[in-house]
Amino acid sequence: MQLTVALKRLFPSPSPDTTAWRIYHDAIAGIWVDHFDGRWLVQTQEDQFPGFLESLSEGVAGSIYWRPRDKAAATAPVHVSGNEVTERFVVKENGASFWIDFSAGYSCGIFLDQRLNRRWVGETARPGQRILNTFAYTGGFSVMAALAGAGTTTADLSKTYLNWTWDNFTLNGLDPHAHHGVRGDVFEWLRTFARQGRTFHGIVLDPPTFSRNGKTNFRTDRDYADLTALAAALVEPGGWILCCANTHGLTSSLFERDVIQGIRKQRRRVLSCENPGMPPEFNGDDYLKSLRVVVE
Repeated sequence: MQLTVALKRLFPSPSPDTTAWRIYHDAIAGIWVDHFDGRWLVQTQEDQFPGFLESLSEGVAGSIYWRPRDKAAATAPVHVSGNEVTERFVVKENGASFWIDFSAGYSCGIFLDQRLNRRWVGETARPGQRILNTFAYTGGFSVMAALAGAGTTTADLSKTYLNWTWDNFTLNGLDPHAHHGVRGDVFEWLRTFARQGRTFHGIVLDPPTFSRNGKTNFRTDRDYADLTALAAALVEPGGWILCCANTHGLTSSLFERDVIQGIRKQRRRVLSCENPGMPPEFNGDDYLKSLRVVVE
């Protein structure tokens, strides 16, 4: 396994109130290490654990877990060294708390590449506003908006992840009963909200790269304009849509084209469009596209 010399270093914590971040990132060698408050989750392109990480972890991580980076497998990581992690545990990100569970499968609770976007939602949401978080997973964006005083609606296909969202709310001293959660197909919920005349001051779109619902297939590199159009029908004038796509299949310019095209389908105008980029420790990768769009 060839290593990139320039990347043989650990990235420090991005802030004093953050205990979870990408601590080692080498896209060329195919080695990624996520640090969860002293516990490492290693992912590799090859089906072999990179042994040099054990010495690199000394004094930094008390546990190391590993799995090959195979999304289709969706298996829990295996214990390599240090203390075994047998229960879920709490990490901090930008001062907010989140439950992490290494036994949960492909992802263990939060996607660390979205740290800057979660912080932005927390800084942008205002008390009394209505924020819609779609494809919400464990509700990280909902937590940040709720901590800012906004009312949130969290939409996901999975009951397990919605329950995990409410656990994260409770962990942060938030009352889940003061917020809304809807389970089911997000595209259908967006159409339902439009029929009901519901609107939101902010909407988070973070769909999977590919999904199938009955006879309908969604692909980010083909259908993102249609998804954005559904959201644009619901956003308040002057409100925002955070559009995210986890894919190598779209360049940043093509992604921006699709987003703006979708908004224009609803005869709405884009007031501003910002590309924040990924957290600095993810250098060398451009798979996550993000646009923060304000709509007239």
